[in-house]
Amino acid sequence: MADPVAGAGHGPSLRIDKYLWFARLSKSRSIAQKLAEDGHMRLNGRRIDRAHAPVRTGDLITFPHPGGVRVVRVLALPARRGPAPEAQACYEELTVGD
Repeated sequence: MADPVAGAGHGPSLRIDKYLWFARLSKSRSIAQKLAEDGHMRLNGRRIDRAHAPVRTGDLITFPHPGGVRVVRVLALPARRGPAPEAQACYEELTVGD
């Protein structure tokens, strides 16, 4: 029997709230969940309003942060919430003008 995710041609994915928490971009999963459900995030330029939106390698995530708006490119999907160096290897911080 074929894998439904692989059959869709999109590759592996992870919920956006879990990704933000695993990559240490959010202090807790519930905060990430609320950001997504309140419509404060964009995934590849499109506003999302659900915490279960799939994130894949290469996606751009834009979200509010206490220091301003952050834009990150997904480099890898983490399997767990590991130490900070491991988490930082999963995304690339983008700034205006790059």
